Amino acid sequence: MIDEIMKKIGIIGGLGPEATADYYKRIVGFFHDHNQSLATPEIIIYSVNIEELFSLVADRHWDALVEWLTSKVTALKNAGADFAVISANTPHIVFDQVQAQSPIPLISIVEATLESAKSAGLKTIGLLGTQFTMQSNFFGERFAKDGITIVVPSDHEQQYIQSKIVAEIELGIFNDATRQELLSIIMSMKNRHNIDAVILGCTELPLILTEGFSEVPFLNTTALHVAAICQHCMRAL
Repeated sequence: MIDEIMKKIGIIGGLGPEATADYYKRIVGFFHDHNQSLATPEIIIYSVNIEELFSLVADRHWDALVEWLTSKVTALKNAGADFAVISANTPHIVFDQVQAQSPIPLISIVEATLESAKSAGLKTIGLLGTQFTMQSNFFGERFAKDGITIVVPSDHEQQYIQSKIVAEIELGIFNDATRQELLSIIMSMKNRHNIDAVILGCTELPLILTEGFSEVPFLNTTALHVAAICQHCMRAL
């Protein structure tokens, strides 16, 4: 079993810290279950400043964002990582550009989510996330290539979601009133667009929106990304 988990995982974390901890716990938990032992892969986490990310995205400094992320991936490679992931959806706005410059393979959260949607036969999917993620079309463009439509909340709903992500959820504050409002937004999207499921397109959202709260199925991008990470980790070097 040890030979199957020799690849070292690099994670760009801190985007935000709550999600990074969730990634770590999920990866370790997977390998404990898979190996039926304490054996786990080596995991290298580079926890970065989320304010720097939001500033670059808000100002649409895409080249600077690519350079910023690529420097973090390079640092992970130099620390021994065999492949890397970005533990957040928003930076995937420039994923293709970072991947093109990366010294090691990268695992995309968008591709991991798409594979799950295709397997489930979904056709119309809602997307919740930061305002940057919802207003950018990197999910929509990729999913459209496989005949899947992505829809987002109204502008007012997007502003509400963004405010709660920044002021509460990224800080580990999970208020029931916020949860209920997010569920209300999901049901509004169901009524307006007849969505088959909703992508939790911020890796903190699964911490406040867990299965069983909504009649609309969730695509938990953290869980789907972790599954792809663990499968890649077990492939031969």
